[in-house]
This record gives sequence, structure tokens and C-alpha cells, in this order.
Amino acid sequence: MTPNAVPAPAGGPSRRSFLASTAVVTAAVAGGMPLLAACGGGQEGRKEGTTSGRAAQKILPSYVASSVVAPDIPSKNGSAAGFTKAIAMDRLKASVPDKAGSGGRLKIMAPLWGTPPPGGNPYYKAMNEAIGVQVTWQNQDGNTYDEKLGAVLASSDIPDVVVVPGWNLMGKIPSAVNAKFADLGPYLSGDKVKAYPNLAAVPTDAWQRSIFGGLLRGIPMPASYVTNIAPFYRKDVFDQKGWQPPRSTDEFLAWAKEATDAKGGVWACADMKWTAFNAFGVLNGSDKALWWNMKDGKLVNRVETEEYLEAVEWARKLFAAGVVHPDDMAGKTTNPASTRFTAGKLLVYNQDVSDWFGKTSEQRTQNAKFEMAAMDVFSHDGGDPLLWAVQPANIFAFVSKKASEQRIKDFLAVADFCASPYGTKEWLLTNYGVEGADYTLKDGVPTKTTKGVNEVLGAFDYTGDPAPFVAHPDFPEVTRGMVEWQQRMGAFTKKSSFYGLTITEPSRWSNLADDFEQLEDDVIRGRKKVGDVQQAVSDWRKRGGDDLRDWYRKLLDENGSAK
Repeated sequence: MTPNAVPAPAGGPSRRSFLASTAVVTAAVAGGMPLLAACGGGQEGRKEGTTSGRAAQKILPSYVASSVVAPDIPSKNGSAAGFTKAIAMDRLKASVPDKAGSGGRLKIMAPLWGTPPPGGNPYYKAMNEAIGVQVTWQNQDGNTYDEKLGAVLASSDIPDVVVVPGWNLMGKIPSAVNAKFADLGPYLSGDKVKAYPNLAAVPTDAWQRSIFGGLLRGIPMPASYVTNIAPFYRKDVFDQKGWQPPRSTDEFLAWAKEATDAKGGVWACADMKWTAFNAFGVLNGSDKALWWNMKDGKLVNRVETEEYLEAVEWARKLFAAGVVHPDDMAGKTTNPASTRFTAGKLLVYNQDVSDWFGKTSEQRTQNAKFEMAAMDVFSHDGGDPLLWAVQPANIFAFVSKKASEQRIKDFLAVADFCASPYGTKEWLLTNYGVEGADYTLKDGVPTKTTKGVNEVLGAFDYTGDPAPFVAHPDFPEVTRGMVEWQQRMGAFTKKSSFYGLTITEPSRWSNLADDFEQLEDDVIRGRKKVGDVQQAVSDWRKRGGDDLRDWYRKLLDENGSAK
């Protein structure tokens, strides 16, 4: 299992899908509800901007690395650590020796991609008993979580704890976070975090990302900063055909034309836009702050760069050449690329690197010869790629500002327990549940039962996590492949000017770039032209893009970066 890999909404995080929840919050403000009115001081911190440098050092928790279990593959170049071997049950260690909770109750709202399990299931009971906190889960459909989140933040009825994915931090939501959620600094800043040893082992970059409105508000889910989007290919088919992974965009297009057999129902690839951005060195990531970077003394947004236009044009060429599966032209989500990939209907697709394990484990039970791998990101000219770091945390758990001190401490007990590292009894319980009911041991490796698959998901692992790692002892070759891919790609990764920072943009500009995603997709599919993108960039500058640039530049000058 890879606890740090979290399913995104179908097709990847979409900025368009968030507009509905932003509208809810905006309506609340317009209607006089006190959602954002108190963002100017005291508990609420700052309404706009970010915190870094000396100001952040006063807020950030101390870092104390965990030494519970040494990984088989140490982290390198920003990668996750890797564990290729199972740890015998009698060698599991305890990282939380005493029950830390008070016996109190907490309500936690979190996204769930799947069917919510029954509230009284053995997993929930065992976790509550082990931690000493009675948690009740308010699971919401992950595909429409943005709408629910917007409605909840616009109301006065907020659960004790709310999980917020980074791709939902758009529009007015960051300001709502500042207004609605508590400052955890009094419990975690500096050496105070040592009362929670597993949280103390969370990397500093992830905590930096958890500063909202000048205060430490979030418990982060740490992640590798290396790009999480991998171009996967059917290695079994490539080996059979004698193909080698392409090393440039031209080589990829030439291979794709050779590999496509439309009459036989096989296409070379799915929509490769995400890989196109990486291949051309485009500033990337779901966080719009990462779209800005200093270049030749000027702060530039990615939509203004030649690389951006070239990436969109190359992705368009793939569609125009007929090498992309027709379902991608139609934008169908009922038959995702990964399903067509495993069925042999397409040979390359791009997705989160965690899919490597998910699809391999799924297919090996049906096809022993199935083998997939991740291509090294190729470049536009065949040289070394230029990749940009993604944020080192992209899911957060927040505590309601109305929560009592005891409830905050109870939640921190939950978070510390769930942040236990691989090789501990707490990690096994958090990620696999109850032996016999949720998992069984197969050759010493915990294997989930059907009940475990349906019930041990999308809950406690959102409230606290250790430093990023990959551990698939049942597929050690996949573990090694994932980590070593990150290490190779990490060697070509740079951090842009606002890496690691959570930035609250002024509301008047917060939705300024929302239309670019749809425009990109229209150009790539031939419905619009690259010239339309250039016109949109010109309009973006006039409507506030240049003013937003000045705002970001002032932010950088006054606060510095977190790199």
C-alpha cells in the first residue's frame, strides 16, 4: 500500500469543477454572512498573502527524523523512501505506546471515492479504541466534494475536523480556511511538536505548506515534490514488439504513428497533455502559485511562455495524427484511460505514479504476463528534461475554530497515531485494519479481504501521515521502480519561486485563470486554435494578470521564497 498516494477526482483535479463551491462561498459573503469579514487579525491571521522566512521559522514545528525502521531504498533527489520487504509481525514496533485520547468525540468530514462503509465497522471501532477518541466520519463523495465543501464553509455548522484537498483550495476557499479553522501553533510550533513524535517527523516543507493566513492551521499529508504524473507504457507489449521508450517528443509521435492500429482497435496513447507540459518544461501543478517563476529578472506566468504554447501544440498534433484513443476526443469519463490501457486498447497514458501498483496488482490476478512501467519523462529536444517541483503536501486536515482545547488535543492524538511510520503496529492498523476481518497474512504480507478493501479506505489516512514512502512488499519490483523513477526525475527537478508556500490570492483575481484549462483542451482537440490561447493571454493581462504579477512580485520581495 502507498498511503501517500491519494485518488484524485476522475481525470485528475479540475479547476472547472471547483467553480460551483466558490460560487457558494461568494454568495455567502454577498449575502452578509460573516464568512470572511474577520480575516484581518487575531486568530484569523492575514486575509491575503503568505508567510515564509523568519516569520515562518517562528511558526514551524521542529523536525525530529524517525528512526523506527530504515528503508531499503533511502529517499534521494526528493523521492519517497522505499520498502521492498515485509516486516514480520513479531518485529513490528510501537510508536505510540500509550493511549493519547481523552475518550472524547470528534466529527470528521472527508472525501471518499467509493461507497461509505457502515459507521460501526470493526476497523473504525479498533482505531477509536487504540487512539482513545470516538471518531464519527462524515464521508462525502470525492467527485463532488468541492460542492459540499463550499456549502459547509459557507454555513455555521462545521464539523470538528474538515479534510481539504489542495485542488479544492481555489477561489474564496483559502480565505474561508483562514476564517473558519483554528491555529494549531500553540500545540505544535517549535519544540511543542515533540509531544507528538510522529508529527515531529513530518518534513518541514510539508509544514510550511500548512501555514494559512499567517498561522499553522493544517495537518499536512506529506508528499514527494517530484512530479507525480508518470507516462505509463505497456512494457510487455513494448518488449514483444522490440520498441524502446521514446527520448523526445518527435520520437514519441513517430512511434505513436507506427503503434496505432485503428482498425484493430488499438491506439498509441490517451490525452498526453500533462506529459506535454513536463516534456516542454512548463511550470506545472494544480496550485496556481506554482505557475509563477522569476525568469531573467521578471516574474512570468506559465501561460505567457513559449514552452506552454509549444506543449499545447504538440498535444494537439497527437490528436490530429489520429494516435489518441477516440474516447479522449469525446472526453468520456465512463471508460477511463487506465481501463483502456489494461485492456490493451491503448499503450501509453499519463496518471499519478501510484497507478503503477494499483494496475499491476489488479491485472496480475488476471494476466500473469501483464507488465507496465513508467517512461522517464522525455524532452522536446531529446536532452535532459526540465521538471518543476510540485507542492510537498496537497491534502490537509483542519480543526474548527470553535473546537475546545481538549478536542484539538484529541484530534492531534488521532493525527499522531495515523502518522506512525511503516514498520509499526499503528501503521498496520491504520492502513490494513483488523487481522482476520480486514486482512489476512499471505506469505507474511498483509492482504486485504473484501471487507478490508471496502472499509479501510479514505478515512484515518487523511488525518495524519508520515514522511512519503512506498511499500509494496508483495510487488517489490514495483516499489523499486516507483522510487527509482522519482529519483531519476528528481535529478532534473527545480523549485519555482513559490514552491512550498500556501498563498491566498486577492479575491478579485482568484478566478482569473480558470478558463485556460478548458481552452487548452479545446485547442488540443482541434476545436480552437493556438491563436485563441494567445488572445486569451492578452485578455488575461488586461483583466488583471499584470496587476496580479505585481502583487506576487511584492509578495516575493517582502517574504522571500521557501526554497
